[in-house]
Amino acid sequence: MKVFAVSIAAAAALAQTASDRPPTRNVGSMSELMVKIIYPTSDALFYVESRTPKTESEWTALEGQALMLAESANLLMMPGRARDQKQWMADARLMLDAGAAAVTAVKSKNVEQISALSDQLLESCTSCHRHYRPGYGKPQPPLD
Repeated sequence: MKVFAVSIAAAAALAQTASDRPPTRNVGSMSELMVKIIYPTSDALFYVESRTPKTESEWTALEGQALMLAESANLLMMPGRARDQKQWMADARLMLDAGAAAVTAVKSKNVEQISALSDQLLESCTSCHRHYRPGYGKPQPPLD
């Protein structure tokens, strides 16, 4: 009987709909997320060979940046931010995978492994920008 009661309680918890969950709201714009969180954290990983952490506190800071990058991908997939459920989600998952791998590499203080993730991270960025940023990759007219 106890197993049955636990099963019913578990099923009820899983049956919660989105309307039962606490509401969320976006605080920052997409541009603010990119400029203030995603660009700086990805740069820390892209340039790790020229800005290699030397102290334990620098490694801790880099781990935080890698974690922030990975979790930013989750922010991009939230309702209200996701532009669609196909390409947008696929591009965000690429960023999540690269960020999660970066967290692991930073924890092991493996600069070569962090650096090797650059192509994977760059692909997640450029794929998303190609699809969702008008004019991305096109030559800009000269300034007069």
